[in-house]
Amino acid sequence: MSIYLPIAEMSQNLLVLLGLGFAIGIISGMFGIGGGFILTPFLIFLGIPAGTAVGTGACQVAASSVSGAIGHLQRGNVDARMGIYLIGGGLVGAVLGVELQQKLKAIGQLDLFTTLTYVVMLGIIGSLMLIESVRTIRRTAAGGSPSRRRAGQHSFVQRLPFKQRFRVSKLYISTIPPVAIGVLVGWLTAIMGVGGGFLLVPALIYVLRVPTRVALGTSSFQIIFVTVFATLLQVVRNQSVDILLAAPLIAGGVVGAQIGVGLGEQLKAEQLRAALAFLVLAVAVRMAFDLVAPPSDLFSLQAPG
Repeated sequence: MSIYLPIAEMSQNLLVLLGLGFAIGIISGMFGIGGGFILTPFLIFLGIPAGTAVGTGACQVAASSVSGAIGHLQRGNVDARMGIYLIGGGLVGAVLGVELQQKLKAIGQLDLFTTLTYVVMLGIIGSLMLIESVRTIRRTAAGGSPSRRRAGQHSFVQRLPFKQRFRVSKLYISTIPPVAIGVLVGWLTAIMGVGGGFLLVPALIYVLRVPTRVALGTSSFQIIFVTVFATLLQVVRNQSVDILLAAPLIAGGVVGAQIGVGLGEQLKAEQLRAALAFLVLAVAVRMAFDLVAPPSDLFSLQAPG
């Protein structure tokens, strides 16, 4: 059963969109990420224009994150104070990202820039996470401590001013790093149509030393506000949100997110990080392949003499 998408100007199978939203919802709930870094590439694979995929992807990510955040709140995994600083920075970053996206669209380079950003960011983050996770799993299997560092133990962060106490995360650190991380995540939300969780979760764990499960819950909490704001900006500035495309993705995502939260509780912290790393790298490899693979339909444009 197909539905016509007026903004994307094409038809898509409704069951495929529902299934895609459900799968993204599971990933969102399990890893505390919006899932947009997987959703947007898959929409592009289905033939959705990059601008529409980015704008609509942010809309679906917001809905999935609401469902996932509720599950994490019930388990006490959300640091609301940390989330507020991340949200403040994220709103600023979202404005900057939408403005850049509009300029890239005007010069016809939006698709290429979006794809290259995905490949570079996902490749670097996925590789670093996988290396760290494998080392931790090996140390644990050998009977050693899962981590060689205590939560909050980071000399660079500890030296910065404007410190606050984050009780849920059990940290006493500067508010500057959370705001800076929020700006970067907000920028990525606007440029890539993602919640930014694939960057935010590693940053909270490895830079700020937030416990893994609290990082997952706080990430879901922050993603809600930044993606809703980015979606509104996309509607006003770029008119790139397709409601008929977003509706089945949201319906599937809300259901899947609750299942994902439960699955995530059954895995150890290092296993969650390793699984997320494999997922990030798989998407990066797939998009890198599309950059170098020859197109299925070869054609050329030639101006008359």
